[in-house]
Amino acid sequence: MDLQSIKNRFGIIGNSPELNHALNTAVQVAATDLTVLIAGESGVGKEVFSQIIHALSARKHNNFIAVNCGAIPEGTIDSELFGHEKGSFTGAVDNRKGYFETVNGGTIFLDEIGEMPLGTQARLLRVLETGEFIRVGSSKVQKTDVRVVAATNRELLEHTGKGKFREDLYYRLSTVPIRVPALRDRKDDIILLFRKFVVDFAERYKTSPIQLDDDAKNLLIQYPFPGNVRELKNLAEQISVLSKTKVLNALQLNSFLPEHTNNRMPVLASGFVSSGEFANEREILYKLFFDMKKDVTELKKMFVEILKNPSLANTAANITKESLLKDYNVIHNDEQQILASHTVQPTIVQPINTNNNQPVIMNDDIQHHEEVEESLNIMDKEKELIIKALKKHKSRRKDASADLGISERTLYRKLKEYNIEDL
Repeated sequence: MDLQSIKNRFGIIGNSPELNHALNTAVQVAATDLTVLIAGESGVGKEVFSQIIHALSARKHNNFIAVNCGAIPEGTIDSELFGHEKGSFTGAVDNRKGYFETVNGGTIFLDEIGEMPLGTQARLLRVLETGEFIRVGSSKVQKTDVRVVAATNRELLEHTGKGKFREDLYYRLSTVPIRVPALRDRKDDIILLFRKFVVDFAERYKTSPIQLDDDAKNLLIQYPFPGNVRELKNLAEQISVLSKTKVLNALQLNSFLPEHTNNRMPVLASGFVSSGEFANEREILYKLFFDMKKDVTELKKMFVEILKNPSLANTAANITKESLLKDYNVIHNDEQQILASHTVQPTIVQPINTNNNQPVIMNDDIQHHEEVEESLNIMDKEKELIIKALKKHKSRRKDASADLGISERTLYRKLKEYNIEDL
């Protein structure tokens, strides 16, 4: 079966290279019994890929079940997956078969696998390695032949380092990894998907399909869609129901787009957060900026005193014009990167009295300061920090991300958001 036929069968819209690669991988692995780990953000359609793998496998005539690990309470998930014996816990009034028993010969899709408790992870690992499981409250070992397809919207490898996910289970699940791209990485597919959704909703509500002018299309493409395809579908339905016109311009479309308030702050090292001194990362970053400002302000005062105090004239005479201006500019430029600053007004020129070699200050009111309001935009500051880290580590992203306290994948995404080239 060719790729386009699979897209038509399962209602997949789009032609991005990343999407096609993920589909090709799913088709190739479907004929095997290998365990598959599907990774991707919430709303990208990971469950559709699990259905494709099952439908194209030799198990297609047997059962398929999707289990959301995050929706089952920790106290009952073992019973749901592996079953229990009568009287094994309060409320166990009868024997019960679990999913691994009832779906024997078929496929189980474990969504949000990262939410699975550690104890259940150990049971799952045994099933994957030996095909054996034990009901809760029983000592009898049972066999099952189930293919497991798992999905996650988390970086499981990072969770293994924090002790929240078993490393051996991660490598057992990710025999064949498939990464489903986010919608913002499939910009060419956004208009195609929107057109498909509005046509479907027009048929459902017996109306004419909504259309977008060129400016509205550009606005839709630039929207980041944190909810991915699911958010785009909801938006299309909302517009189909509420729009008073059938051709929307950018202004009209913007009224339907939610204000994007995604936290773009860099992730700080855990040591700062664990202190409990601040409620969130934003407060921590503000404190760092203001502490830096205080230090630079003190340094500037010392600099001014050197110029003003006559007892330091001999020392000042040994400073050349070039080095003096260079030091001043370094201090001033550093201060500009803090959230608030003061600008020194006096102008310093090269010494003109060769007898006493004292520098001349052109402004008598040397202590005059002018308050300057600077940008408090956190996105601007984050971009500056990223550029500094890249310069510091000579574009080595791994080192730069470690210095910033964020993952390399997060750094890569932010480089694309801010259009930052390697330095």
